[in-house]
Amino acid sequence: MDYANAARFLKSYNKIESQLKLLYHERPMQNFTDLVKRCTDRNLTVRRYENELVDYGKLRNAIVHRAGGSELFIANPSIEVVENIEFIEKQLCTPPLLVDVFKVRTIAKVFADKPLLSAVEEFARTEKKSLVVYDHGTAKGMLNTYYVFRLIAERAARGEDVTKFLTETLCGDVLDAELLEKYVLLSSKATVFDAFAAFEERKDIYAVIVTESGRLGEKALLVLTPSDFPAINRWLETYAAKSF
Repeated sequence: MDYANAARFLKSYNKIESQLKLLYHERPMQNFTDLVKRCTDRNLTVRRYENELVDYGKLRNAIVHRAGGSELFIANPSIEVVENIEFIEKQLCTPPLLVDVFKVRTIAKVFADKPLLSAVEEFARTEKKSLVVYDHGTAKGMLNTYYVFRLIAERAARGEDVTKFLTETLCGDVLDAELLEKYVLLSSKATVFDAFAAFEERKDIYAVIVTESGRLGEKALLVLTPSDFPAINRWLETYAAKSF
């Protein structure tokens, strides 16, 4: 009997099991079903396909028989089952990177040695709510419309000259470390699932910023705001749609 389907199934199954062990890194789990359930809170794909993965764990035991230290196929799954587990493997083991999915993105920016007025003008020009502040090629922080409006309102309430404040105050001088807590930094290895999870877990964030290694100071490769969340969700729904 030709067990080609069984071989393909086991190949994907083993890759999925290895990936689950990486996700649940506290201690290795031997039971596949237990491993799946423990990873549902750590990975969107595992959570989405939990029931199917549990079924495939049981199916694997029905397909493979251990004898004399080797594995023997004793059953052959249908092509539909094989294609489905390969589909799940692809999503779990090689998910799409954010920087590949959202390639063409204009990142609004301003320079630290420019007056705050230039940031206000950039907000108006780009209609973006967040700006990356650069200082000699290094990302020093973020400016947000709400934050800048608050600074303006505080000066106006004290009767200060707002125009003078905007023209004589440098963007770099008003950077606030607390404001950065409203942003999530991800590395260039981050996937679309990572961005989805960030917006799901932190409803209050202003944006997800992608840099090479996920650290402040590096060039921003991508900036996604809550307004991008519907697009992320639609993309994932399309990506999750089976083509068979």
